[in-house]
Amino acid sequence: MDKKLEEKFKKYCLEADINITREQIDMFSVYMDFLIEYNKHTNLTSIVNPEEIVIKHFLDSIIINKFIKIGGIQNIIDVGTGAGFPGIPIKICFKNINLTLLDSVNKKVVFLKKLCEKLKIDVDIIHSRAEDSAKNLLYREKFDLVLSRAVAPLNVLSEYCIPYVRKSGFFVSYKGSNVKEELLKCTDCFEVLGGKIFDIKKLNLPEIGDTRNFVIIEKINNCSIKYPRSASNIIKKPL
Repeated sequence: MDKKLEEKFKKYCLEADINITREQIDMFSVYMDFLIEYNKHTNLTSIVNPEEIVIKHFLDSIIINKFIKIGGIQNIIDVGTGAGFPGIPIKICFKNINLTLLDSVNKKVVFLKKLCEKLKIDVDIIHSRAEDSAKNLLYREKFDLVLSRAVAPLNVLSEYCIPYVRKSGFFVSYKGSNVKEELLKCTDCFEVLGGKIFDIKKLNLPEIGDTRNFVIIEKINNCSIKYPRSASNIIKKPL
């Protein structure tokens, strides 16, 4: 990360209430360089410009701290993490959290394991489909905070994610500008899964102006063992 980009990133982190250290900046630089190099032979992201990586991946991942203070949270799972977003940037900034990354695609899991070795961070990485691990008592309703930037309709994503949230915990879905359309299809799904809308926070990412909406769902009741259903049922008959 060059000096100019580093200074921008530090400024943006402060706006997210994160006072980033020299060590953390170096870790983000390692992350960026490794992602760009690895992406040359294994397609993980279409974003390969350093400035775009910093804003669209790193900053976009950690800016949730403006609305939910990550430092006070113990157990977090990132469902459908892909190349580690938002989980690993959050772990870099808040090293004391217990982070679990979940993805069903083997090439991404391999990348994540190598990345965590490079960064020397302790992360639980699960190679599994979300609907399968959500039935596992090791993970079901065990997390204080469930995060997902996965590209799926909110009513579909909620069935994959809310079963991981402990009662009184939260599920946060990172969404774009079309969130109102998705919410119209979620009339009953949160209640069925034991949740309710706690808040929706909106901001524009700096420079590029992309709109980010954080849909924050609070878990108020335990989730019925019926959920999540099989992937085919979730997709064909979303709640």
